[in-house]
Amino acid sequence: MHLLDLLSPARVRANAAVTGKKRLLEQLAQLLAEGGGEGDRSVYDSLCSRERLGSTGLGHGVAIPHGRSARAAAATGAFLRLSEPVDFGAPDGQPVDLVFALVVPEHYAQQHLLLLANLAEMFGDADFRQRLRQAPDSAALYALLADWQAAHPAAA
Repeated sequence: MHLLDLLSPARVRANAAVTGKKRLLEQLAQLLAEGGGEGDRSVYDSLCSRERLGSTGLGHGVAIPHGRSARAAAATGAFLRLSEPVDFGAPDGQPVDLVFALVVPEHYAQQHLLLLANLAEMFGDADFRQRLRQAPDSAALYALLADWQAAHPAAA
C-alpha cells in the first residue's frame, strides 16, 4: 500500500489552527474517521492511547500520531501543516508543525509498521520538510506528497 493511497485532497490541510496537542488529535480524528460520530471518538481514543505510550513526535517539527481501530475499515491518513507549532513532546524538544496521522484496522500489524517506516523516511528528508513548510496551500501540499511517492516507488 502506498502512502498516497491513504490520503485524499480533503484530508490534506495547510495552515490548520489548533491550540494544543489535544485539539490537534481531535481534529485529526475527525478527518480520519470520515463517517463522523462515534467513529471520531474511536479514532481519537486510539490516537490518545498510542500517545500515552510515548510521543509520536519524530523531531525536526514532525509528528506521526497513529493508532489501530476496530472501527477502521481501511488504513487512512491525514496531513496537516499547522499555522502555529504545538508542543508534542518530541525527543528534540522542538514543537511540531508537520503532522501525518494514520489509523489502521486492528489486523494491519505488518502494514502498519511498513507505513510508519515510509513516513519516517519521507520526513527524514530536510529538503522535503522545507518544501512542505513553504507550500502555499493544501493543493500544493498534496502535490508534494504525491511527488515524493512517485519518486520513491519502493515505499509501498
